[in-house]
Amino acid sequence: MPDGTNSEAFVAFDRVQKSYDGETLVVKDLNLAIGKGEFLTMLGPSGSGKTTCLMMLAGFETATHGEIRLDGKEINNIPPHKRGIGMVFQNYALFPHMSVGENLSFPLEVRNIGKAEREQKIKRALDMVQMGDFAGRRPAQMSGGQQQRIALARALVFEPELVLMDEPLGALDKQLRETLQFEITNLAHELGITVVYVTHDQTEALTMSDRVAVFDDGRIQQLAAPDALYEQPQNSFVAQFIGENNTLRGAVTKLSGDQCVVKLDGTGEEIDALPVNVGKVGDKTVVSIRPERVEFNPDLGPDAHTLDAEVKEFIYMGDVFRTRLKVAGRDDFIVKTRNRADQVRLSPGQKVKIGWLPQDCRALDA
Repeated sequence: MPDGTNSEAFVAFDRVQKSYDGETLVVKDLNLAIGKGEFLTMLGPSGSGKTTCLMMLAGFETATHGEIRLDGKEINNIPPHKRGIGMVFQNYALFPHMSVGENLSFPLEVRNIGKAEREQKIKRALDMVQMGDFAGRRPAQMSGGQQQRIALARALVFEPELVLMDEPLGALDKQLRETLQFEITNLAHELGITVVYVTHDQTEALTMSDRVAVFDDGRIQQLAAPDALYEQPQNSFVAQFIGENNTLRGAVTKLSGDQCVVKLDGTGEEIDALPVNVGKVGDKTVVSIRPERVEFNPDLGPDAHTLDAEVKEFIYMGDVFRTRLKVAGRDDFIVKTRNRADQVRLSPGQKVKIGWLPQDCRALDA
């Protein structure tokens, strides 16, 4: 998949900026290339700029600066209905006075497609989303999940090469949401369509995407495959936003190649970490370690630094045990362990040693 903006990208944002008031930029110098057939998710908190980017691509917002290209053609000045892009929103946006068949017929009629071909395309789209028997129903006669399937079918009925989805599963319950996540991903890959998907749900992004662009403050903080994003965050924001994460503050005391030593604030204890974006000895840092990468009473070798910890809370979660510890003066340090027959269940007040492999602990910007 392409990483930068280039001529081979199917969708390209080239130095795109957006301001609503002429002063404050809500999107700042966005460069992004999306490959044909790629499923890319724009992920970030409210106000981070992700939905604005989607709306500019759809044509509902105009870029203040820069160029947006689709299949090599600049589309900044092309109206939404002439871009040939499918759209799926959270609120379904179905016409309530029309039947399902009429809802799907509408985008075909505006493209002057004949009646026989329309009927053929409508049947195919409904069958794709397993709703072939619902053509005569009105939206009000269907559940939320059924309506969202119809909204997806309507976006696909005219066979677009690009489909944009803005929080499409946000209003659905957890089980249905997870089912539709897999259905949408499989359908997109089967049809070979390019999908740009917007969500603030990190699990959804990691589950569905080929790549994820993490937005904050109008910029992409990191663009990577889901596993790289989770296991190799490039800054403190991404580490905190993606998945659960333990952080400890300190300063770098030793720096050598792919390993550094960090002296923790408060207690002065030292730990090993992988230097990611710290430059020199003395730099302040926030170290990041995932709860499932921490080991109790570890045997990491004679040169490894381990920490003393006190168990504050043990939570049984079925498939995993979740243990909250007091570590380096903080009592919000979490360790997750699999529920195995030989796994010890710790009790509040117990004193333990914890540690990790240095490459699993990342020294990030403070």
